Amino acid sequence: MNDQKFGKILIVDDNEDLLKAAKIFLKRHFAQVDTETNPDLLPILTHNESYDVILLDMNFTKDVSSGQEGFYWLDRILELDPSAVVVLITAYGDVNLAVKAIKEGATDFVLKPWENERLLATLNSALNLRQKKLEINLLTDQKNTLQQDLDNKFKDIIGQSPAMQKVFKTIERVANTDANVLILGENGTGKELIARAIHRHSRRNREAFVGVDLGSITTTLFESELFGHKKGSFTDAKEDRAGRFEQAHKGTLFLDEIGNLPLSLQAKLLAVLQNRQVTRVGANRPVDVNIRLISATNMPIHDMVYDNSFRQDLLYRINTIEIQLPPLRERIEDIPVLADHFISFYSKKYNKDIRKASEPLIKRMSKYHWPGNIRELQHSIERAVIMSNHSVLQPEDLFLQKMAQPDQKEESVSLEHLNIEDVERILIRKALQKHNGHITRAADELGLTRSSLYRRLEKYGL
Repeated sequence: MNDQKFGKILIVDDNEDLLKAAKIFLKRHFAQVDTETNPDLLPILTHNESYDVILLDMNFTKDVSSGQEGFYWLDRILELDPSAVVVLITAYGDVNLAVKAIKEGATDFVLKPWENERLLATLNSALNLRQKKLEINLLTDQKNTLQQDLDNKFKDIIGQSPAMQKVFKTIERVANTDANVLILGENGTGKELIARAIHRHSRRNREAFVGVDLGSITTTLFESELFGHKKGSFTDAKEDRAGRFEQAHKGTLFLDEIGNLPLSLQAKLLAVLQNRQVTRVGANRPVDVNIRLISATNMPIHDMVYDNSFRQDLLYRINTIEIQLPPLRERIEDIPVLADHFISFYSKKYNKDIRKASEPLIKRMSKYHWPGNIRELQHSIERAVIMSNHSVLQPEDLFLQKMAQPDQKEESVSLEHLNIEDVERILIRKALQKHNGHITRAADELGLTRSSLYRRLEKYGL
């Protein structure tokens, strides 16, 4: 007998003496053995517990010998849990009945009275099958996630500027550890690319990288999406489904836009991160998860802790290592190489003969503020490639949002009609122009923190 027992067995039979004898014997070999005389309770039992093997009598008092009750409950069990492993038992050695049971989804068929050793061998085989089914289900979920990863267009991070070299060095230092990483940066700066790079250079790179945009998940679906659900646990739960934590088991879980998570959901996430266990919606049994956590946000998350809109204990949990991604306007040295990359990609995609960007266009792009960062640059070049008739992109090919100029009317608004927001907007715009869009320098000039300036930029659409 093994020192460490595992496996959960449920025996359903209307013979109480048989149940007692079976439980006494099987408890020596399995971690949990439950018994039940009433098959009508099967839906409740299988909802409250995930059994590895169900040993089911084919003939109850309503139907002594035909086996129809057994077939009915076999169908119900497999409907409730398609991965269930069911071994049918009967006192009648009908080979045809056995064959029919196997065809309809039973794993095996045993006769009673049984020999203990033969019963034990049958249950051990069934237990192994159950483990394989669960592994296949998880692998299927992980395969789908990995395929989505492979379909990602731009896997490489492009950058030669000192700011990006600093980021690369941090990736090299932390990737091979399991330290939790928090990536901070504006929208469009490439936070997910950094997360994927950390995963690819980690010891978990052969496992799944699972990304979740927390900003797009509704409060009602949060637990189902992250922790999974049991079939029938809510209206649209038509099958058992592993959540993102289970899909990322042994791999990396990337929680994007974590700053958008409401306080009520922050507490649930913190509990899972502390315990490293998830419980699917509609289930009672927790599942151990082994993940490497990477989070990201464009929100001023440290200020949010001060404002009590983000839990301090959750912030401590997610940011063992913090990476600050610079906006594109603070790494203008990278604009030419990024432009070449996107021109090459979209020229091939749209079958255009466009080789590069002209020097005047590079100068124009270097002076632009890029509020949408690399994502805006990418989309601007895609549009330019589609619309241009030149072999070298020219300034007129690129559509950019107009930046405010010093001679605009807003800069000379009459003091008689000014309000505080008008003044603040003008001062921020002047500071950005003075420092060529450099956020840190502009914030210092204005006496603001970077995060406070970012909030105002978003507020005024600058």
